[in-house]
Amino acid sequence: MLSVIRVHLPSEIPIVGCELTPYVLVRRPDDTAATDDVPESSPLDGYFLRYRWFRVQSDKKVLICSVHPTEQATLQCVFCSKRPALVSKSYHCSPKCFTDAWQHHKTLHERAAAENGNEEDELARANSAASGVLSSTLSGSMSNLNLANNGPTPFYPSSITQKNGGETLIEVGGCKTYTPTADDIGYVLKFECVVAIAESKQSLGHPSTILTSRVIPAPSPRPRRLIPVNGADAMGPLDQDGRIQSAGSFTVLSYNILSDTSASSDLYSYCPPWALSWPYRRQNLLREIVAYRADVICLQEVQSDHFHEIFAPELDKHGYQALYKRKTNEVLSGSTSAIDGCATFFRRDRFAHVKKYDVEFNKAAQSLTEAIIPPAQKRNALNRLVKDNIALIVVLEAKFGNQHTDPSGKRQLVCVANTHVNVQQELKDVKLWQVHTLLKGLEKIAASADIPMLVCGDFNTLPGSAPHTLLVFGKVDPQHPDLLVDPLGILRPQTKLTHQLPLVSAYSSFVRSVMGLGLEQHRRKMDLNTNEPLFTNCTRDFIGTHDYIFYTADTLMVESLLELLDEDGLRKDTGLPSPEWSSSHIALLAEFRCMPRTRR
Repeated sequence: MLSVIRVHLPSEIPIVGCELTPYVLVRRPDDTAATDDVPESSPLDGYFLRYRWFRVQSDKKVLICSVHPTEQATLQCVFCSKRPALVSKSYHCSPKCFTDAWQHHKTLHERAAAENGNEEDELARANSAASGVLSSTLSGSMSNLNLANNGPTPFYPSSITQKNGGETLIEVGGCKTYTPTADDIGYVLKFECVVAIAESKQSLGHPSTILTSRVIPAPSPRPRRLIPVNGADAMGPLDQDGRIQSAGSFTVLSYNILSDTSASSDLYSYCPPWALSWPYRRQNLLREIVAYRADVICLQEVQSDHFHEIFAPELDKHGYQALYKRKTNEVLSGSTSAIDGCATFFRRDRFAHVKKYDVEFNKAAQSLTEAIIPPAQKRNALNRLVKDNIALIVVLEAKFGNQHTDPSGKRQLVCVANTHVNVQQELKDVKLWQVHTLLKGLEKIAASADIPMLVCGDFNTLPGSAPHTLLVFGKVDPQHPDLLVDPLGILRPQTKLTHQLPLVSAYSSFVRSVMGLGLEQHRRKMDLNTNEPLFTNCTRDFIGTHDYIFYTADTLMVESLLELLDEDGLRKDTGLPSPEWSSSHIALLAEFRCMPRTRR
């Protein structure tokens, strides 16, 4: 006979929009234990498992702290409480919570006042002392809150099933899984699992149950804006997705999403466990990526199983075709499904796939050692060079605007390279060799097709390093300190460290654009010595730029850039990842326009 041994939830804290999947261990009629589902549609020896989800609703709903969403709010900011758009950010669990968050919270006041010019006097009073902004009593119903519904509308009919004292159980789901909605915020959820008879539908025995902690809202960071950088005032009409985009332009996103295998609690102990869990991060990352509506998406650290089971099917729903290259596994151990790689997506209504090139640096390492390394040193050389890193190169044909052909009547092609360079900082020679190898491959493509090029990814190298210098200047000064690290002699002669692609970093446009475009606040987030962002990677132990979007300046021009983030805003959560941003990196996005073709 079928019986339930035990049930539990992997995640302790339910979050709006994040699917809850209980672990259910059952004993089957043959006396074996299993976690396989036994639905009513496929009963086992006349029995099946029935699931029900309830919202435990009391007479009074609990208000949630906007800074510490696992805590109950006891204080409210009066200034924010009067503005519907800020109400959800107005609750705090203690005076210390409010004062600690004051510097960040104050920017909400300033932004609201800037949007409503007649509020300066009230803003001055509110910001004169943080203590004067608080209301120490919370009253009124939650119906006054402006909390976003980040989850799907439940299609299972709600019904009151029972009352117990001051509590009411409202049935909200009848499947094994359940996705909390905005209606659940502040309430405990109850899960029931019971064996039922297939013929009579009657339950056998008492159900196994779980009570969750209170449902918390999914953090909602302020959307990042696309900032024009070329001085053009006229923007094109809205496209079918509601984007304002210049006619004939296209957008490219590059984002290291931090794989689940890399998101360890030891490295990111400052991130709440619920926010570091993959079920939460995957839905938050997908929501962020889809919201950018980029025409081309280059992701790094995408696990093979996550690509096939999550990212490819989910982005397919939004009109994207997917291409993938998993890292090789000569060094990496364990299940190949958990090995990460690079994934490139493009909108089918904007581009057509022409060709795909897989670059495996391990194969290049084998060829290099055969060619220049003495036999006695080959093992040591391969141990240093074989790191499983890869690159994915895709050639696309434009379908949009007037860009499907250039003035000569040829098809408008675009080549997009997506890579993740070796992470070990001491292997400066390996990093430079990998970048040089990729560039030589791109040069061959450029020579055969003469097309615009984009080189995106996590290069794990700082601005001014030898790999960065090679990318943007086409050569490396022989006196560059990185060249001192070359135990295998793979960088000699140093005069070979060149390429002919006129690559420019897209984000340098924030610095190189003419003054007077309102870019001053964005320039403050740039390093004026290197013309790169101050950071694209911000953790407790490291802050700096490792991610880039490079483009060939003779064929493409930058129209606009996704605004960068402020370090101060991220430090309230210590660093990335955080409840708001689910990777240790930030996304980069640039809008490009193809220029008239000139032979290189």
